[in-house]
Amino acid sequence: MNGVSDQERQSVMSSGEIQSSQWTRSKRLMVSLPIFIILLGILVSVSNLTASSWNYEPTGQTIETLASDTSVIFDNPSGKTLAKQGDYEVTQRYVTIDAKQPSTGEIQHIKVLIREPKGAGNNRPGVVFMHGAGYGTCDNSFGDMAFALSSAGFVTAVLDKPVWSTNDATRDYPGSAAIYDQVINMLRDLDNVDASNVGIYATSEGTWISSYLLGRDPDVAFQVLLSPMVYSPRYSLGFLAAQDFALVGAHDGYQSIVRRAFNIDAELFGLTNLDLDTLNPQAYSIPTLVAYGTKDVMTAQVEGTEKIIDMAHKAGNWDVTVRTYPIANHVLRLGDESNSGTPFADAYVDDVISWAVGTTQGLEQTSERVAGTNLYQSIAVPLELRANSGLTIYLVVLHASMVLLLLVISVLWLIVLVRKIWARAHRRRYVLGLRPVFKNALITLAVATMATFVLFSAGLGEVIMGVVKLAWGGAPAENPGMMYWSWPVIQMVCIVVVWAWSRVFMRLIEEATNRGLAQWPPRKGAIGAIVSGRQPVLASTRFGRVMFWITAVTMLYVLLVFAFWGLFIY
Repeated sequence: MNGVSDQERQSVMSSGEIQSSQWTRSKRLMVSLPIFIILLGILVSVSNLTASSWNYEPTGQTIETLASDTSVIFDNPSGKTLAKQGDYEVTQRYVTIDAKQPSTGEIQHIKVLIREPKGAGNNRPGVVFMHGAGYGTCDNSFGDMAFALSSAGFVTAVLDKPVWSTNDATRDYPGSAAIYDQVINMLRDLDNVDASNVGIYATSEGTWISSYLLGRDPDVAFQVLLSPMVYSPRYSLGFLAAQDFALVGAHDGYQSIVRRAFNIDAELFGLTNLDLDTLNPQAYSIPTLVAYGTKDVMTAQVEGTEKIIDMAHKAGNWDVTVRTYPIANHVLRLGDESNSGTPFADAYVDDVISWAVGTTQGLEQTSERVAGTNLYQSIAVPLELRANSGLTIYLVVLHASMVLLLLVISVLWLIVLVRKIWARAHRRRYVLGLRPVFKNALITLAVATMATFVLFSAGLGEVIMGVVKLAWGGAPAENPGMMYWSWPVIQMVCIVVVWAWSRVFMRLIEEATNRGLAQWPPRKGAIGAIVSGRQPVLASTRFGRVMFWITAVTMLYVLLVFAFWGLFIY
């Protein structure tokens, strides 16, 4: 038949040659489609299995203030002279203390800047300032507020932030509380200070430390809490990220990153600060002034205020005053805090001084306890967040594997480049050996997958930069741009990439069928011909075959990382 005898046909087949029959378009589609469904199903399942529940309700919570005027007024039946800002000249001096970290014994030499009212006499009230996040020093922190309080008769102390060898993730809050208490006791020992009338001024992160401070020193006389975080870092920072991602205009998909990130079990890495026990009634057992700004996008003002008042009442304290200021950011400044010299909001400084003077004089406050602009909170504090050990282990293994594979494949492709350059320099032709159909598909898919990864990183980076700008008091961009459109674009590209990979695997199955591998037992000599490289499926060289499979596995790992962060939830 066709001029070829059965004996001749058998001779050709026994020599290791193959009779290749091209699949029809419909057959290729029938094979590709199940592979695509299986791959997409795996990725969608990963996205859904790693998803975390998050209840944003109730949204738009408010507390209506009882007066718009933030002034703090006291009943003064005896007609005492109440000091005000500017009554005294201010002198200042430095002292240095050895701050010993209780848990390690490490010593940090800390400067303390003490400001005193000149000619004010003895028995003056005192204030110790407690830093927020970062690495503040006595010279670059609280200068204007400390000077204003000292000009109204207070002895103030600002110290270098006690950090030792810690960083933002490993801060020692109980240890920091011990050092702030050391400075409080230092003020109490001064001749011109009333030891029973020393209070604190704590801002942001410092309000986590103040809860430990008041647990160890119940004799602190009063406290000013500027933008208190109130809840534990997991809840507070989870709220901050979720709210700010929405405010900057990021696509809702990026919220899935927040949900997964704040379900991490940080204790697996020796980090215990995410779940601090900050809701201690003792922390609000003394006269307390709470201040918020309406442009503060970092704190849960409604639930925070309610929780502070609830904790204070549990401790038997009804002396809690709340003030809110329009257009003020997280540190009660007007404008962008990243710019130096931004002023405090409205009458904030005078209100703090009035409250502190009246409180230390033992007078009864007659102005409204809650005053200023109405408090507003866009979403609920995510109290359902929990440490998820399984999710955390999977996250680490998956991302570490992806990074390792990316390093390996980078080295392999660098070797290919070096070999190609060397061969061209010696007027030779370097052959990787990959068959054109697989070589072109591999390069195209690798470039497309990595370009998508870069777009994902850029989109997330844009969101983070927008959040940082917002936190410093800046306004969100009118057009969110990449932080919005990047997510759906990545989702669409991911589907195309998965379909393309299904086509690659289909071609492998087609080749395996034609070579007699997709049968049992395999065609005689088929495996040997492929292994030896005489009739390659992927590449004629072992290095080419290794390159293909490592690149393919790496790109699939990148897709699994996308799935982990929720990109396959449609």
